[in-house]
Amino acid sequence: MDIRYRIRGGIPLCGDIAISGSKNAALPLIAASVLANGETVLHNVPWLRDITVMLRILEFLGAETSFQANTVRIRTHKIQNRKIPAELVSKLRGSIVLLGPLLSRFGEVEMAYPGGCVLGKRPVHAHIAALEQLGAKDLSSDEMLHLKGGLKSGRVILPEFSVTATENAVMAAALIDGEVRIDLAAAEPHVQDVERMVAAMGAPVEGIGTHTLLMRGQKTLKPQTHTVITDYLEAGAFIIAALVTKGKVRLHGADPEHLVSFLSVLKRMGAIVKIEGDHIFVDGELSSLKALEVRTNIFPGFPTDLQATIGVAMSQAQGVSRIFERLFEGRMAYLYELEKMGAHIEILNAHEALVIGTTLLRGRTVSSNDIRAGAAMVLAGLCAHGETMITDVRYIERGYDRFDEKLKSLGADIEKIIMEEKNTQDEDALLPLQEGKFAPLKVAR
Repeated sequence: MDIRYRIRGGIPLCGDIAISGSKNAALPLIAASVLANGETVLHNVPWLRDITVMLRILEFLGAETSFQANTVRIRTHKIQNRKIPAELVSKLRGSIVLLGPLLSRFGEVEMAYPGGCVLGKRPVHAHIAALEQLGAKDLSSDEMLHLKGGLKSGRVILPEFSVTATENAVMAAALIDGEVRIDLAAAEPHVQDVERMVAAMGAPVEGIGTHTLLMRGQKTLKPQTHTVITDYLEAGAFIIAALVTKGKVRLHGADPEHLVSFLSVLKRMGAIVKIEGDHIFVDGELSSLKALEVRTNIFPGFPTDLQATIGVAMSQAQGVSRIFERLFEGRMAYLYELEKMGAHIEILNAHEALVIGTTLLRGRTVSSNDIRAGAAMVLAGLCAHGETMITDVRYIERGYDRFDEKLKSLGADIEKIIMEEKNTQDEDALLPLQEGKFAPLKVAR
């Protein structure tokens, strides 16, 4: 299905917006349901394509699932270990977080290599290294990931600060009867949410929010009812949207502690952003943005997933800004799309670019290169003169819950356009027909 956004820019966004639950937390929390026999209930789950695909994978394994009013229910009484085909995981990088819980519960996991956004090299070696240190044997081929063996207590030293490898290690350790220490653990807010969930299930976790974790797993865990944290990446996008359109927006539900580095950067840029209890108020009308340098880093550093949105803000700031992307290759591709709209960009190398402002952006047809780049192009369209057409919206809708509807509620002139429909077995065919119980799977078995 070819979905596009048509945006007529130049309208200041004004009003109040509620921030949705975090996709990056919800996906591993759904995977964590595999660890316990019973019904897991997750509240504040965003209504996204990636979430529905992950639930479809659990259904393929025998789980019963429902998704209604942002609440997911997963019953794992009949779940079984099965080889997960590429048809289910090739469009969802997040499915990698099933490795740990399936291996820990069944002693073996076999699945096709996950897909998702193209952000340069995103290998699985950190996941395999972590699980091997817990006793697993790597039997993977060029086509399939395959890990087998009973897990044992001990120490895991992750080869990098990988978010999903940390989550896999935590979930794998949860069913190990003994103490596991995890060093070089990622500490992002969504990782902390998974750790809190696992602890509530009965496997205590010490060091939540730090890079060293101490866990004591249990042979049996209890399913939980859990509320997913709000999405600080969505919050960041709406903050930038208010700034570049010179609007006034109040965000509800966003946690400022998840955005400490991001908010510090905005303050130095000259943005007027105020913390009002559990609200964040953005005054783009009175803000006067100036150039600065941003380097992405692991949490609590500046989030790589907000690098593209800050790039748009830099195009509206006075002076020469510099971006250093430390974590991913391929994350600068959106700058070529921004150039089409009139931004003055100098790409120095795959990880470094200059953005010279202030420039008047003009509406053009531009594409979404990945989830975060797609959101950035929406923000560019909102502040551009004239009409912008954004293609490949399927990327955006994998990461932002009803993004166009929320922007409309703030006054944006944005329209979703369905160009054509295809009767093919792509990721759209995996979506539920409506909220509630899913339609039967059509998967080669």
